[in-house]
Amino acid sequence: MDFEANNYIQYINQVLRPVHTEDAVVLDLFAGCGGLALGFEAAGFKTVGFEMNVPASESYVRNLGNPCFPVKLEVGYEYPPADIVIGGPPCQPFSVGGNQKGMEDARDGFPIFIDAVKRLNPKVFMFENVRGLLYSNKWYFDLIRKELSELGYLIEFKLLNAVNYKVPQNRERLFVVGHKSTFKFPKMHNQKTTVSNAIGDLMTQFSDDSKFLNASMDAYVAKYERASQCINPRDLYPDKPARTLTCRNLAGATGDMQRVRLKDGRRRRITIDEAARLQSFPDWFEFQGNETNAYNQIGNAVPPLLAYQIALAIKDCYNQTEQHPSDFIYHHNQVAYQDLTLF
Repeated sequence: MDFEANNYIQYINQVLRPVHTEDAVVLDLFAGCGGLALGFEAAGFKTVGFEMNVPASESYVRNLGNPCFPVKLEVGYEYPPADIVIGGPPCQPFSVGGNQKGMEDARDGFPIFIDAVKRLNPKVFMFENVRGLLYSNKWYFDLIRKELSELGYLIEFKLLNAVNYKVPQNRERLFVVGHKSTFKFPKMHNQKTTVSNAIGDLMTQFSDDSKFLNASMDAYVAKYERASQCINPRDLYPDKPARTLTCRNLAGATGDMQRVRLKDGRRRRITIDEAARLQSFPDWFEFQGNETNAYNQIGNAVPPLLAYQIALAIKDCYNQTEQHPSDFIYHHNQVAYQDLTLF
């Protein structure tokens, strides 16, 4: 099915569905509710997840029909055989709001991810993380790349903004791929998907259960926007993509919460269904747990529509004949990395 922004809802509901056409098994570490896995499932792969958060693990199983083990991973864990390893290692040490302690932070999942690659020797691996890993903690990123390249992989990486890949949201993340052949990141799309394309049929609606900002909350938001020197109110604008969805601005009543301004001037917190659409989850996807669980699952997820396009690129890479990594290619990536940090 061809993609047009006006058919966004129909597109994600039809295309983002599990279809197992490939023999390769994908191991999904720190899997969340399955946003990344759904993209790979839609590209034809069967996934097996590991996610310690029980409601998120239950969402994975319910929607993808594949196992997702609710265990806390550690170095030395014995995994089932897999051909591809993917995941989103915990990124709190490297986010702008984190403590930025790197390897000293107990929430750091990179030693676990690297250990899984060592044990499984997959043909391809991929991980996603916050952009801060390239900047305030670039020394650690260099270390991660060095360890993975010494396992015999060519390392490719790129900052991708989901808005350039059909997702109605500005969301910039780092994607890193390790392989032994050739890999090309998916091409960007010129046409942007807007909030209206995604939730135009929902954003003017409200019910008895809707959560509206009261007078004191409006005053708090106004104070927050003045303090943060916000030029435009942080409401959702129908003709633009959304701001980055996070656990904080979805699940918490904060000054930068994601909200819709109705015609009568009232502002309403967005619903789970609206948040899911803006993150490119199809309407059939059911989040398990309570409301806060659902918002957190959405905020933590890789947009499935972006994951799908990355998965197609990895499928092309996986089906190629292996080559031998060279020092030249690693050096080339190192130069590219140094250039990237200048922007």
